[in-house]
Amino acid sequence: MRHGLTVFTLIATVVLCSPPAPAAETPGAYPTRPVRLVVAQTPGSSIDAMARVIATKLGELLGQQLVVDNRTGAGGTIGANLVAHSEPDGYTLFGAATASQVIGPQLYKKLVTYDPFKDFAPISMFAVTQNILVVNPKAPFQSVRELLAYAKANPGKLNWANAGSGFQSHLAGVLFTHMAGIEALHVPYKGAGASLGAVIAGESQVTIVPAPSVMEHVRASRVRALAMGGEKRSPLIPEIPTIIESGVPGYLSSGWAGLAAPSKTPARIRSKVYDALVKTMKDPPTSAAMTKLGAEPMATTPEAFASVIKRDWNSFGDAIRVSGIQPN
Repeated sequence: MRHGLTVFTLIATVVLCSPPAPAAETPGAYPTRPVRLVVAQTPGSSIDAMARVIATKLGELLGQQLVVDNRTGAGGTIGANLVAHSEPDGYTLFGAATASQVIGPQLYKKLVTYDPFKDFAPISMFAVTQNILVVNPKAPFQSVRELLAYAKANPGKLNWANAGSGFQSHLAGVLFTHMAGIEALHVPYKGAGASLGAVIAGESQVTIVPAPSVMEHVRASRVRALAMGGEKRSPLIPEIPTIIESGVPGYLSSGWAGLAAPSKTPARIRSKVYDALVKTMKDPPTSAAMTKLGAEPMATTPEAFASVIKRDWNSFGDAIRVSGIQPN
C-alpha cells in the first residue's frame, strides 16, 4: 500500500499482466542504490587517487557501488559547498581534505556557503599524506641544515616553487621559511605538476608537496627528498628524517584525507559507513595500494578526525597570516 494503490488496483494490475511493483525497502535499509562520493580535486590528484582506491572495497562492503564525482575549483570549496547542502540521506559522501575543510574556507570567504565544523559530520580519516621537502638533484645542499645555511649565505637566491598562491604547498613553504628564519622567493606555478616540473628542470630549487604527488619522481631520482613534514618519520619511508629533527623545531606540515557527510545525516548511516571504512582500511590489497601512492592508510574515530581539522585550521590560519594573502 506504499504507493497508495487500492486492492482493486492491484488485482487489475495482475490481470493486465503488468510487471510486478518494486518490493518495498526494508525500514532502515542502507544503502539500496549507488552512493556518490564527491571529490573536490581533479582526476589524478592525490585525494582523487586515494578515494578511488577505497571506493572499490568500501562499495563492496556496503553492497552498493561508490561513484566518484569530481567537483573541482576554488581550493576544494565548490565540491564542499555541494556536499554541505546535499540531502543528508547517506547517498552523498565527501572525500574531505585539508584544502576543502581548512584552507579554502579561510581564503575564499565570498564563495564558501558552508561552515566546515557545523555543516559536516566527520566519519573517519582514511589517510595521512605527509608533505615532503624535495629539491633539484643538482642543488648545492644535501640536507635541510645545508639548505638553511645556503639560504642565509645567499639571501634572495633561493627560489621556492609552489602550486599557486594559497595552495597547501605555498602555505607549507611560507611557514617553513618563516619558522626557519630564512628568505626565499616563493614562486607560484599553475598547479602542482607545473611547480614540481620547475624543480625537476632547475627553474626553482625547492618545493614542499604531498608525498603521493612526488614519490614516483623521488624513486626515479628526478628530485632529491630532504625531509618529511610530519611529527614523526613516515613508516613508508623511515630513512627520510622529519623537518623537526633536521633543524626547524615545531614545524608540522601534513595533509590528510577522510570521509565526511552532511551534518544531519542519520547517526545509524554514518555508523554503518564508519564500520565499513574501518574494514576497508584493514584490507591488505587496499592498504597496499594506498601505501604505493605514498599515503599512510588509517581509520580514526569521528572525534579524532574533528580534532585534526581544528588543529590544522589553526596552523594553516597562521600560515595564511604570515603569507600576507588577503582572503576574498
